[in-house]
Amino acid sequence: MNVLIIEDEVRVADIMTKYLEKEGYTVYTCYTGQEGLDVFYHQKIDIVLLDLMLPDIQGEDICKEIRQVSNTYVFMITAKGNLDHKIEGFDLGADEYLVKPVSPREVVARVKALDMRKQREENRDTLVFNKGQLKINLEEHIVKVNNIEVTLTPNEFEILYQLACSPGRVFSRDQLIEAVMGIDFDGFDRTVDVHIKNLRKKIEEDTKSPKFIKTVTGIGYKFEGDLV
Repeated sequence: MNVLIIEDEVRVADIMTKYLEKEGYTVYTCYTGQEGLDVFYHQKIDIVLLDLMLPDIQGEDICKEIRQVSNTYVFMITAKGNLDHKIEGFDLGADEYLVKPVSPREVVARVKALDMRKQREENRDTLVFNKGQLKINLEEHIVKVNNIEVTLTPNEFEILYQLACSPGRVFSRDQLIEAVMGIDFDGFDRTVDVHIKNLRKKIEEDTKSPKFIKTVTGIGYKFEGDLV
């Protein structure tokens, strides 16, 4: 998740940047409107935190321009706190309107809430685990680790699919063979072990201490992970 902060108060911008980076977000911090628009057009931005009173371009005009080309979430964060200003902000397409002074913890909480909503909207056909560390697109057969696509063989994907669709359930090697390769498969049950080994190399940070695909001694394998 990439967050763009456009805020001319350096201290405010820097504090919000630190809080968001601590939560794992990639943050682009800009202190003028033009710099913010330049970053917006050259980076993939998911949420814009936009001050309205900037030294060069009014934040309202920036919001208008963003809305002409994108549905990116926009938070207006400003000292303009009366009802008319808020209504104007929402009319321009703001998703949130926060009045200064605002707690950086509240900003982070609202960003996280929008992040979760965005994931639910975009990933209806995708299983997302451990805050986005692992994403499995069931329709397109695409797997991403930390938002980087990894290439799986068809059998590797099917094994991962079977395991991930039932977190915590223990599958024997025979069950995985039947589900993935068919009941008439005439190979060795240890074929599954080879696929699991290769899978771990591709999706685990540490293959010796895997987070996702666990070995259940004497039985088979199970999948663990926090589903978003």
